[in-house]
Amino acid sequence: MNQNQPLPKLVKTKTTVYHLVRSFIVNPVFHLYFRGTVTGREKVPLKDKLIIVSNHASVFDPPLVSAAINRPVSYMAKEELFNIQGLKQLITALGAYPVNRQGIDRNAIRQAMSRIEEGWATGIFIEGTRTSDGRIYDPKLGAALIAAKAQAPLLPVCLCGTEKITISGKKIPQFVKIQIKIGDLISPPSSVKKEELELVTRQCTESLNSLHDDN
Repeated sequence: MNQNQPLPKLVKTKTTVYHLVRSFIVNPVFHLYFRGTVTGREKVPLKDKLIIVSNHASVFDPPLVSAAINRPVSYMAKEELFNIQGLKQLITALGAYPVNRQGIDRNAIRQAMSRIEEGWATGIFIEGTRTSDGRIYDPKLGAALIAAKAQAPLLPVCLCGTEKITISGKKIPQFVKIQIKIGDLISPPSSVKKEELELVTRQCTESLNSLHDDN
């Protein structure tokens, strides 16, 4: 989609809902409950193609990323999250769509490409699942593959502290301080060759882990 063309009515409706949920639910929770802060927000391109790559330690991560990014972010989220009432409605309103982590989910890839063409930033958890400390240990190539196909740059967005939000046996999210750090843009792979996907994936991982460890 040409960035200068008007958005289709359905896309406008989706982004309107997104901004309402972000403004009246997500942002107040992020700033007031989690005392959230964001560094590097000026690095976020406000238009054109963009893929956001993040670490992942909490079910709250997709909406928290939305609080940090001043443009609509459509997140690829594991399909199990869509079985949790309340969370399902929230992340759907925020543009999330399910991905099956068993193998390559071609439908999720098509969804990501479609959202990019509609003007959304597309968010992907680079490891595909949560880690206990928020660091990345086993990154997947999916984000780099979509970046190569769409020729969209990747933006590392690191969530710090979200691994402390939930505690086993407690239903209420913990009152912890969350920091979100935004890194520098990384150019997409020039092709879908495995060695190029691995190189860009490694760059994303190193950036995210460096942001995470720089406390």
